[in-house]
Amino acid sequence: MICALGSAVCYGTATVLQAVAARAASASAAGSEPGAEAGAGSGAAEAGVDPALLLRAVRQWRYIAGLGLDGLGFVLQIVALRAVPIYAVGAALAASLAVTAVVAARVLAVRLSGTEWAAVGVVCAGLAMLGLASGSEGHEHGPAALPWALLGVAVAILLAGAVAGRLPGRARALVLGLGAGCGFGVVEVAVRLIDSVDLTNPAVYALLVGGGAAFLLLTSALQRGSVTTATAGMVLGETVGPALVGVGWLGDRTREGLGWLAVLGFGVGVLGALALARFGEAPESPTPPLP
Repeated sequence: MICALGSAVCYGTATVLQAVAARAASASAAGSEPGAEAGAGSGAAEAGVDPALLLRAVRQWRYIAGLGLDGLGFVLQIVALRAVPIYAVGAALAASLAVTAVVAARVLAVRLSGTEWAAVGVVCAGLAMLGLASGSEGHEHGPAALPWALLGVAVAILLAGAVAGRLPGRARALVLGLGAGCGFGVVEVAVRLIDSVDLTNPAVYALLVGGGAAFLLLTSALQRGSVTTATAGMVLGETVGPALVGVGWLGDRTREGLGWLAVLGFGVGVLGALALARFGEAPESPTPPLP
């Protein structure tokens, strides 16, 4: 659980850095294109996924720093997934929004309302309940078709991102966010199905495709004017599905007699994270850091 929480801290801090970098990359691209003002709201800006945005974003030092934190968070996530059930790790990763809120309040001088501070406390309470109720991770590998199913889901996530640009604004944000969350969920499950680096194991490719698709869709969502809906979809995608797979097929269990506490903690933690969904993006005009 310490590793899972450390992963949440890394991911939550990286979100602030990457959101600022994604917006800066989007703004610089709009300013450099001829007729950018007249064509606002059209072209690539309306696309569901903009691969060029990712290339522009990686030129920003904040995005590189965010990727470094993401890498450290991923290592901690793998360690956690090898020791505790997927549902506990997923809820801890959803709690990264609470970290993002606190970091944004300090670094970007974002004002948190009393309700949002309460939501941060709710997330912490949910994680505490999960920590008390979680048993050890399961040692089952599920049906033989599960790795192939994961790979199919990862490919479907890419296709969903490709068609997202044809959807209305709110539906597009939900598809991008849910797709990103499902991509991260694929990674969570795939880690449990990989015992060694075996290139014949479809779970290896599911991890690579799912992780890459998740980052691409999330970066595209961060450039939008508001990604609250996308972030809410991401939280649901990376928690509910993987938790069900872990309990149903991989043998994840709770401590004896504490199943109710795990369910309650999971629900409380996810609901608290959803209440903080707006912190999946950076403010429109972030203020300078406090001295």
